[in-house]
Amino acid sequence: MPKSLLASNLRSKRRRSKSKRQKLNQNQRESPYQETPLTEEEEEEEDDDEGNGFKLKTSAKHGVQPLGNLYFINKGAVNARNTGLGNLQVLTDELVLDILALLDATHLGVLATVTKSLYVFANHEPLWRNLVLEELKGEFLFAGSWKSTYVAAASASHHHPKLKNSGESVLKIRDFYSDYLFQSWLCANLEMKHEWLERDNIARVRGISVEDFIEKFEEPNKPVLLEGCLDGWGAVTKWTREYLTKVSGDVEFAVGPVEMKLENYFKYSDGVTEERPLYLFDPKFAEKVPVLDSEYEVPVYFREDLFSVLGNERPDYRWIIIGPSGSGSSFHIDPNSTSAWNAVITGSKKWVLFPPEVIPPGVHPSPDGAEVACPVSIMEWFMNFYGDTKNWKKRPVECICKAGEVMFVPNGWWHLVINLEESIAITQNYVSRRNLLNVLEFLKKPNAKELVSGTNDRENLHDKFKKAIEEAYPGTIQELEKKAEEKRRAEEQKVTFWDAATDSKSGAFKFSF
Repeated sequence: MPKSLLASNLRSKRRRSKSKRQKLNQNQRESPYQETPLTEEEEEEEDDDEGNGFKLKTSAKHGVQPLGNLYFINKGAVNARNTGLGNLQVLTDELVLDILALLDATHLGVLATVTKSLYVFANHEPLWRNLVLEELKGEFLFAGSWKSTYVAAASASHHHPKLKNSGESVLKIRDFYSDYLFQSWLCANLEMKHEWLERDNIARVRGISVEDFIEKFEEPNKPVLLEGCLDGWGAVTKWTREYLTKVSGDVEFAVGPVEMKLENYFKYSDGVTEERPLYLFDPKFAEKVPVLDSEYEVPVYFREDLFSVLGNERPDYRWIIIGPSGSGSSFHIDPNSTSAWNAVITGSKKWVLFPPEVIPPGVHPSPDGAEVACPVSIMEWFMNFYGDTKNWKKRPVECICKAGEVMFVPNGWWHLVINLEESIAITQNYVSRRNLLNVLEFLKKPNAKELVSGTNDRENLHDKFKKAIEEAYPGTIQELEKKAEEKRRAEEQKVTFWDAATDSKSGAFKFSF
């Protein structure tokens, strides 16, 4: 497949992500992406650029090319995007798509027949994904693309007779240039580069005692990868697709904004290639399918779970997680200042973690912490921001967590997770004595109503939790507060470098070796 050039000034100001990405492609002045009209044979090829380590899953849908190709490769060509939009060409691609998102499926289908440009915009997959999820909820069978899925469902129900026999076209439009649409496709089809996976600087331990775990990792609030913790779990040998589908039956699990049966979710995950795959993340799986609750147990290091004093009033705390390659969670801090553990049962996950005092590049938390704006997809973060961390003094902690391993995520740590293959995992958030004071402080913040999650009673959670702890463990809070104060005073009394280096009588510096 011919090489291509991605514009060095590629700009992507996605309103939905609220992310400001001024350094989008500093290193891609000679990028390998130029799309030209493709033959059927070329559409099936994988484009592997060994020089930059990029590997693509498919060719660009509808022949969309980066804007740099118009300026540097196909000089003199006329951008079909502009001619087909007419007076609307002054609008950004994001705004055009926001306007089209107001239309229903019938009008989108009609609009796609007006011009080549509108054909490309009206077939943008996220538009059809939103229509499917809004109208069909989780009651859909994925048909290879979101538009095909919608059309198939509409044909069956006859709600949209005009679409009944329309199917999905895949016309290749010559000379259509758009950074925004091209990057959306690129993020959906780019595979992880080797250099994004090779850094592994996390502590790994096996057979460590609970006391050592507390002293070396939980107390100092440091992440660690624990090996050998899942020995004896029934889930390790049983939790295949077939088994989970069988025991779940018609039970529906939380998948993004909808609920789906496992069988239907697996059909979706098998056929999808998109920038943000739907992720099965269900906090009530044990109540929905009780047998699953009996097939795993909390590792010995995390069994002090103080939120349990609230009984059924505790916030959501455990989830089953299932997702295809490329799915995952963009940068976030775990809810309610809790710590967490994440056990991979099948598959593997890439982790990137930053300590609480270091905000990851490309992430923009609001001053009160209630909102976090970050790139729209995980792959986009790796493309545009991962390289920035190479020269940081405080580099992120990174690793690949494989089946049978457990990641400990200390409270307050930023973390991003991406599945490198289809993965099934269990995760739990918990409160121990090591982070009890942090949690209580978090729950009583003035804006707790916006910050607290996993419960309907956000404003009163602090008082309920504190009262329950005092009743179940009298004197514990006071004891922890006393130790925290003693530690603070000890830190203040430590002789600093400058105190040791300064002669208090003469005011001059003195050094001793």
